[in-house]
Amino acid sequence: MDRILNMILRQVIGRVVNRGVDAGFDAAARRRNGGELDGEAQAQSRDASRQTKSFIQLARRIGRF
Repeated sequence: MDRILNMILRQVIGRVVNRGVDAGFDAAARRRNGGELDGEAQAQSRDASRQTKSFIQLARRIGRF
């Protein structure tokens, strides 16, 4: 049971990390072309980082068991 749970969690975490990396590269590419983040984009960025941090904490808690 533990192995199955670890396999599923590893896949989910891998997908989430890949999405985050892709989003980061896209944001960096937009900024390089002269685009500044407006207030709404900054708020979305903060929310996304908070959500990612909470997900990482949850994954750590689950990983302890």
